[in-house]
Amino acid sequence: MAEKSPDFSGSVDQCPALSPEQRMQSPGIGASKWVRLNVGGTYFLTTRQTLCRDSKSFLYRLCQADPNLDSDKDETGAYLIDRDPTYFGPVLNYLRHGKLVLNIGLAEEGVLEEAEFYNIPSLIKLIKDKIRERDCKTVQLPIKHVYRVLQCQEEELTQMVSTMSDGWKFEQLVSIGSSYNYGNEDQAEFLCVVSKELHNQSYGTSSEPSEKAKVSIPEL
Repeated sequence: MAEKSPDFSGSVDQCPALSPEQRMQSPGIGASKWVRLNVGGTYFLTTRQTLCRDSKSFLYRLCQADPNLDSDKDETGAYLIDRDPTYFGPVLNYLRHGKLVLNIGLAEEGVLEEAEFYNIPSLIKLIKDKIRERDCKTVQLPIKHVYRVLQCQEEELTQMVSTMSDGWKFEQLVSIGSSYNYGNEDQAEFLCVVSKELHNQSYGTSSEPSEKAKVSIPEL
């Protein structure tokens, strides 16, 4: 009597189809390397490898399902993170390629806050260095001026103005009339005001003026 071959025409159990969100969160499936984040209502899609770039970071612990880390997921399976998404973008890009790229108008201080929250030491150091460099460029000490008043006769005026050096500049000429006679002619006298810029120096620490500026101020 011939044996009947097994009948495979009946119903066969099939694996249920998974949604894209379930595939991303299910182990053993190729797409499980992808992680979906909901940061302040904005979704970010990245890989576990990117988020695990720094083993000390909050994001690393998130991917490792740290039991001490209280993390919730939304209805799509994305991790919920209550932070500003505007400043999360540069943090995520840094983990991707190791460079800090900021859009115009984005403050370094805002990204620093996020780097400290996610505990990424290398990024924290990089941003602080960038802030320090920025502040050094933008902070300029006001230009200080020192003024001197020179007294001279008319015949000395042209030579004195033309031979001024050491950064001294002519500012103002004031006639004070004639103070004495030289031969048969009156000799006119002038007060010549000169100035000099002092860069990156505090008041009272300027260098000594040249001999041309070392004159006493006459009493008027």
